[in-house]
Amino acid sequence: MAGTALLAAALTACSGGSGSGAEDGKPGSKPKPDMAVSVNLTGDQVKAGEPVTVTVAEGKLAQVKVTDAKGAELPGKIADDGKTWTSERNAAPGSEYKVEAQNTESQSATTQFRTGAADKVNKVSINIPKGNTVGVAMPVSIVFDNPVANKAEVEKQLKVTTSDNTEGSWGWIKDYSGNDRVDWRPKEYWKSGTDVKVEMNLNGVDSGKGGGLFAKDYNTEFKIGKDRRIEVSLDAKKMSVTENGQALKTIPVSAGTPGGKKASWSGKMVIMSKEGTIRMDSQTVGLDDAYDKMVDYSMRLTWSGMYAHAAPWNSANFGRTNSSSGCVGMSDADAKDFFAQSQVGDPFEVVGSGSKGNADLGNGYGEWNLSWDEWKAKSALAGGARNG
Repeated sequence: MAGTALLAAALTACSGGSGSGAEDGKPGSKPKPDMAVSVNLTGDQVKAGEPVTVTVAEGKLAQVKVTDAKGAELPGKIADDGKTWTSERNAAPGSEYKVEAQNTESQSATTQFRTGAADKVNKVSINIPKGNTVGVAMPVSIVFDNPVANKAEVEKQLKVTTSDNTEGSWGWIKDYSGNDRVDWRPKEYWKSGTDVKVEMNLNGVDSGKGGGLFAKDYNTEFKIGKDRRIEVSLDAKKMSVTENGQALKTIPVSAGTPGGKKASWSGKMVIMSKEGTIRMDSQTVGLDDAYDKMVDYSMRLTWSGMYAHAAPWNSANFGRTNSSSGCVGMSDADAKDFFAQSQVGDPFEVVGSGSKGNADLGNGYGEWNLSWDEWKAKSALAGGARNG
């Protein structure tokens, strides 16, 4: 009777654990002690943004499972000595977690904790919606609401997977808005037909000073469409279109007036969006009252307002003189056909004399103006492994 009472007391004293409750039958033997674990995060208002560590008091861990209220599991690993388990991802803000552990003696222990809400939450904007098809020059571009001081920690959680093992790298730049931005650019233009998956496992990651925690994961998937490329010659005043390496069409155009603010940007750009009929007001781009009109078949090339579009009012200059306020203009008929055939993400290169140089990297998608080595150097993990 005395032995039974001792066993019951032992079981009651070790909350969260379970023992075998059996003696080994040898004279003077004692019951096997219950399994006991400790967790670095305890309570109902734990600060999120750090890994979960589970430590066993005696023996060795065989298995640990940490799940949130929705059943999502935090992946982790048991240390070589079997004493601790550490999650590979941080505990997310505003979440309840259940910890289930088992040792090598088939004993188990459970506990739970809840993280408090983040004082500040960081969010992202992604340039390619799920299910879209884009041109061969389109980078993956992620803009952050708040500053990102821990760039390396954030970049480690970003993964690009492609159907043909495309080589590429993340690079950090300032967006035209002034916000932090990270883009993933292939080494060379994408191959048509490539399927791309982007995973942003950011939930619980700390942005660093002034940025706050991320409170969710993000992802997108898209496909690379036809290989369609555009080149504008400022000298010839013509726009050449190729598809799959074959010349498709040459269109007479009038680009920006050489010299001063009305010159066009040059270099490698990307069709950012097909905006159709829009109002263009020169005062919004610092050109006083030069124009204010509705413009058809508009396709954006830079955030600062360079477009390719229909410009019937300038028809006398197509193929003859660059006289626009910076955009690449063409006839209604040519613009209608060009707009219909073009894809968001098509490369758009401007060459020749009379430009005002390349736009800033963040003023659109200017990363194609950098060499591959220059772009790779903009990774916060430069020199380390990259997604591909």
